[in-house]
Amino acid sequence: MRGDDNQQEGMFSYVSPEKRVPADHPLRPIRKMVDEILKEMSPRFAKLYSDVGRPSIAPERLFRSLLLQIFYSVRSERMLIEQLQYNLLFRWFVGMEMDEGVWNHAMYSKNRERLLNEEIAESFFRRVLERAKPFMSDEHFTVDGTLIEAWASQKSFRPKDGTGKPPGPGGEVDFKGEKRKNQTHESTTDPDARLWTKSRGSEAKLSYMGHVMMENRNGLLVQTFLTEANGRAERDAALLMTEALPAGKRVTLGGDKNYDTREFVRELRGMNITPHVAQNTTNRRSAVDERTTRHAGYEVSQRKRKRVEQSFGWMKMVGMLKKVKLRGIDKVGWLFTFTGAAYNLCRLRNLMART
Repeated sequence: MRGDDNQQEGMFSYVSPEKRVPADHPLRPIRKMVDEILKEMSPRFAKLYSDVGRPSIAPERLFRSLLLQIFYSVRSERMLIEQLQYNLLFRWFVGMEMDEGVWNHAMYSKNRERLLNEEIAESFFRRVLERAKPFMSDEHFTVDGTLIEAWASQKSFRPKDGTGKPPGPGGEVDFKGEKRKNQTHESTTDPDARLWTKSRGSEAKLSYMGHVMMENRNGLLVQTFLTEANGRAERDAALLMTEALPAGKRVTLGGDKNYDTREFVRELRGMNITPHVAQNTTNRRSAVDERTTRHAGYEVSQRKRKRVEQSFGWMKMVGMLKKVKLRGIDKVGWLFTFTGAAYNLCRLRNLMART
């Protein structure tokens, strides 16, 4: 028998968001881990708020909503708030009731600013890693870097001394034939961004450089770091990240050809780290010789190191880091670390499901 197309709205609902979300939904194990981490971070959150005044949005809810924005590639706070109006899955993950009012997007952005702190993001990242230790290698690692396009246009890259052609009608700037360098120019929109290109022949863009260290067993990120974009940034960041590796134990460190320099290899050997970087033999001799390459472990590291590109792909396409919507190296660094933690949560959920 055909059912009725009843358009009358129901006045009450007796089913909670908790019961509407399937028991095997992939967000459930992530929500459980996130709740445990946020409970541990509660004393740290308390130091960010006053004991008097009007209550703000709970930091725990802000964190969960920020994770949703990364997981589902929600491109703006306005769209995230819109989703929270009618998306029951989003409401459940954030911890909102069915009939609870949703925040104004401007108020949400204002409250979020309080959490744009690298120490907060690093604390969250470290607590995710603590839960991932059973799945991590403590001997074999890979480092790599990637360009992250800044939220600034080429037109904003102006001479520091105020000279140059004035903007035309509509703000158009003609910089054709003008030699532009980071030493003499800077972006008026994001002064921390640098004009850089990752490879020869590609377009130079205002960018930052994000760096990660990955363990080779399951591809989990163990370190994240954001710097200005320059020719030495990848190697300098790699040396800084290796300082956090356990002392007294010999480990291996993989990397691409950009890390094959005598200075970098010498520094690694001095730190009791075996350099498993790819050999660069184009019109030069590699700094990595047969003492390293003859072992089977070197070939394994060369295969494993390519997995780091998966993390960059996820962070840029799903986490929307291909072009960040924040300005300033501190805020972009916070977002890079937080997105790395979100990537680890997804990897950890998958690894736990296999056991």
